[in-house]
Amino acid sequence: MKYVTSYEQAMSPGPKLIYGSLLKADLLVLVKNRRSVVLSILLPMVILFTTHGNKAQQRLGGSLILVGLAITYGLMSTSMLGYTLGVARDRDAGVFQRLRVTPAPTWMIITSRLAIQVVANLVIALLVVIVGASMYHLTLGFGQYVLVLAISILGGALFLSIGLALVGMLKSSDTVNAAGRIVFAALIFLGLFGISGALGGALQFIASWSPVGTVMALFSAAINPAKWAGHDSLSLLVTLAYIVCFAGVGIRWFRWDTH
Repeated sequence: MKYVTSYEQAMSPGPKLIYGSLLKADLLVLVKNRRSVVLSILLPMVILFTTHGNKAQQRLGGSLILVGLAITYGLMSTSMLGYTLGVARDRDAGVFQRLRVTPAPTWMIITSRLAIQVVANLVIALLVVIVGASMYHLTLGFGQYVLVLAISILGGALFLSIGLALVGMLKSSDTVNAAGRIVFAALIFLGLFGISGALGGALQFIASWSPVGTVMALFSAAINPAKWAGHDSLSLLVTLAYIVCFAGVGIRWFRWDTH
């Protein structure tokens, strides 16, 4: 058993200092990786501008669905590609091994990264909904913005849990990168073509209950809460179930090193 002397206790940093240092370090990493953040903002803006005022707007379900789709893909990009790849590369480089020998407990190491990612997700969602509301002449109140931000946290948690599951099941950062891009492309395909019904009713049903489909439905309902229906409540439950399942897989199989 290791005994800690009073001197060691006095010299050890407090929890606030440890957590603050972790947050500062993770924020610097996000700022240095600003290209990924810019791309995560650019993708939903491209969706809004390329579908505005043409047949794609009606084909995909109207302005509310399109705004929800744009926010969803922004969250997917920053969570499943940026965050996931960053965690995988840090694990390959031995960053987590070095952090685990510091006074920082493991929960602080994990929640620090997640907290910074949640803030990035909220910024992306807020920018997209402001631009989308302006483009489609949507009048949104304070409560609607709060709902959008709440769904952003929920949607971000879903895509972060998918990324965590990928990192947990795959060891190499290159493999994680390839798998993440495949899953990302598949979810984009489901959102753009599956939900519209262009590929048949069966695929439309699958797409509507996929991770991207349930989050899109929640964003649409958040922007227009007066039309909240039973389908939206069920989408909320399915989204929570996805988070529990994927996070459970990621936590169960996550390794702090590549061995």
